[in-house]
Amino acid sequence: MNPVPSGRGQISALVIFMSLSYLMAMNETEQAILATLLDLEDKVAQMKTANPKPNLLPVFDRLETLARQLPPGTDPELLHFLQKKSYEKARILLQGMEPPKGSCRK
Repeated sequence: MNPVPSGRGQISALVIFMSLSYLMAMNETEQAILATLLDLEDKVAQMKTANPKPNLLPVFDRLETLARQLPPGTDPELLHFLQKKSYEKARILLQGMEPPKGSCRK
């Protein structure tokens, strides 16, 4: 009997561990950005069925305000994603995963 989980469960546990490790290393502003990005993702998912549609402008305003509050030394890739409004990539990065490579030219 193998005491080490294998297959999909092992990969899921590793992803959860990596995400939690990264989350614990984030500063308060990065945590607030991640929470806002998750809120944005939720509101966008509601767009098809919600009536009235969720107002996304306050969420975008909050993201811009939080981005301006990031301290010196913030991950340049995160800054780049926020500046280019690549919010899905910013969320993925903040969750400790590797964002997909895009077509933007730095």
